[in-house]
Amino acid sequence: MKRAKQCTIWLLLMVALGSLSISTVWAQEGTSAIDTGDTAWILVSSALVLCMTLPGLALFYGGLVRSKNVLGTIMHTAIILCVISIVWVLWGYTLAFGPDVGGVIGGLDHLGLMGVGVEAFPGTGIPHLVFMVFQLMFAAITVALITGSFAERMKFTALLAFAVLWSTFIYSPLAHWVWGGGWMAQMGFLDFAGGAVVHISSGFGALICAILVGQRKGLGTEAMPPHNLPMTVLGTGLLWFGWFGFNAGSALGANGVAASAFVATHIAACAGGLSWMIAEWINQGKPTILGVASGMISGLATITPGAGFLGPLSALFVGLVAGVVCYVAVIWKTRLGYDDSLDVVGIHGVGGFTGILATGLFASIGAQGLFFGNAGQFGIQAGLAIVTMIFSVVGTYIILKIVDVTIGLRVTADDENVGLDLSQHNERAYS
Repeated sequence: MKRAKQCTIWLLLMVALGSLSISTVWAQEGTSAIDTGDTAWILVSSALVLCMTLPGLALFYGGLVRSKNVLGTIMHTAIILCVISIVWVLWGYTLAFGPDVGGVIGGLDHLGLMGVGVEAFPGTGIPHLVFMVFQLMFAAITVALITGSFAERMKFTALLAFAVLWSTFIYSPLAHWVWGGGWMAQMGFLDFAGGAVVHISSGFGALICAILVGQRKGLGTEAMPPHNLPMTVLGTGLLWFGWFGFNAGSALGANGVAASAFVATHIAACAGGLSWMIAEWINQGKPTILGVASGMISGLATITPGAGFLGPLSALFVGLVAGVVCYVAVIWKTRLGYDDSLDVVGIHGVGGFTGILATGLFASIGAQGLFFGNAGQFGIQAGLAIVTMIFSVVGTYIILKIVDVTIGLRVTADDENVGLDLSQHNERAYS
């Protein structure tokens, strides 16, 4: 009898709390200027960016490694999506988009998503929760991109620690500086969808990862071709598909800017694939599907910061430049001696940096670059791109050293020989 009374009391409390939550939501919904069209588009865009990460990036990276490491590589992307989503909900979002504190970081007002409901996010017609989840997808894929630089050789436990620390101390501050009202935004820095926040930060963070984790065992003496190029091409298509949400969704509404970003994204990807193919054809004698796929991603990464600011012809030029510049950067990695397994530095780091500079030259929609009458914009773009690169390099170095001292970064030689699939996860992709 006593237990029944206790259960009844708990049930009543739960009903009361549920009623309070529902009434709060209804109150917010009743007083918010929500645009249903904009909300629908950003919800779809959030799903598109999720598709970029899983399965897009997972398949793109998974096909590029050797068969003994394919599941371990896919696992990196999958678990990062899970871990960073939780980090974002608990503290990442408030550090990035909480009330500005000195231009450096967001306040803790939204810790655990406090105060983040269905009311309109300031300056938009979408619910605050929708804005939050859209930005969550960016936070997840940025960390996942870095894993390509140390594919086939990092401890799984080290990966988990690195992901949490990097998202907290590198990604969230950068997102606040550029998109959350921080000091870069106050200086007029243009980064429409993540050239600096996503691509420069992950690309140059990947450079430090490749250097500190070290080269794969047997690099230069053993053949290490991609084990499944059709898988990589499928991943490329899914990345491209999702990138429409990544770039056009960053307009935060179903409007003309979204349409412009959508078109610029497609044109740049096509131009990047074409120019990489031509550069490779001239240099190596034959065009390859891996080259075309890499060029497409290069065009997409490079147009990202200017997608909403550039017209179609500017996007075409940027894509053509991206394919060549990123191809050269990938070729040079062997000469410089670092083992960036899946070309994160050359495609995302160099591509993002190039895109930020191109935005300072060609911006003509909603802002003006050098070629459209604003000479100072190029200087702002160049200076703050360098700051982003330095911040990512130094921060990543410190985080890796902490992880190395406490956990250790790299699997043993025996585990590396066996492959990550068996040594880290006790499973095989193929029997």
